[in-house]
Amino acid sequence: MRRKNLLTQVLVANLLLIVVAVVVTGIAGNPSLNLASQPELALILAFAVALTILVNVVMLQRRFRPLERLVDEMERADLSRPGANLRSPPDGQAGPEEVARLQGAFRRMLERLDAERRRISSAALAAQEEERARVARDLHDEVNQSLTALLLRLEAARVKAPVELAHELAETKALANQAMEELLMLARQLRPTALDDLGLKAALAGHVSELGRRGKIGTGFESHGDFSALPTDVQLVVYRVAQEALSNAAQHSGADHVSVRLARDGDRVELTVDDDGSGFTFDQAARGLGIAGMRERALLVGGVVEVESRPEVGTRVTLTVPLEAADRGAATWKRNTRTGSRR
Repeated sequence: MRRKNLLTQVLVANLLLIVVAVVVTGIAGNPSLNLASQPELALILAFAVALTILVNVVMLQRRFRPLERLVDEMERADLSRPGANLRSPPDGQAGPEEVARLQGAFRRMLERLDAERRRISSAALAAQEEERARVARDLHDEVNQSLTALLLRLEAARVKAPVELAHELAETKALANQAMEELLMLARQLRPTALDDLGLKAALAGHVSELGRRGKIGTGFESHGDFSALPTDVQLVVYRVAQEALSNAAQHSGADHVSVRLARDGDRVELTVDDDGSGFTFDQAARGLGIAGMRERALLVGGVVEVESRPEVGTRVTLTVPLEAADRGAATWKRNTRTGSRR
């Protein structure tokens, strides 16, 4: 059985009380009252009951409206979006004191949850980036040196080896060279040194160019604005979102071309990654295209990731970062990074 809402329950209870009160009052005031012989009196009583009910309905609706707005706001709350997707209450519509207190408590609870989520996510991603950097250094400094030594020994062996082994040694050397190139590419993906040395624009342009050079997909890159003064955490988030979107386009979309646009307009940075591939459905997105990770990273700097995709049409990933919100999140990121470094 479907439960009635609180307003309906109160209205029904008040209606019964009003009718009973009118009937009892009429009988108590005149026990011999016969409404059948006095239809005008019955009409007056009916009008009084109807007017009382109407006033009751109007007053209760007005008093319950702030509570209904609060329920709608609670149902709309979404911690995966900046500000939990809440709107500020209109002036003069806070409602009764109890509703205003409940609304204030709810908003404070969301603020605490949002702050805790940001802190935990920031610490986790900062630790992840630190581990990526460590693994990249180990690959570059240790494994790469071992492969270099292997190449030198192969070259020395080729000089002294019989002629019939020259072909085998040449193929082995080529495989070692390929392994070294793949290793260096993996190290750059784990921690892009160009991002630290040259900045976001150059690092992203190089990544897009590298994707086009080694793959079967055409690429394009354009940028507008100055990105030299962007906070480090914003540059890293933008680069990682672009990296994930490009990886999805190259591995899953079957696209012939993907384009990347990076723009800064005043206090806002926007990244757009477009491909002409097969697109995907939301069920497919939930099975591991990294969209949740992109949105989680964007939230750390107050940004929003929007994904538009239609089967057989293509996919567009848009990241928008307001720099004022990013500045507020930068302190948390740096604090967690320093904490991770001390560990």
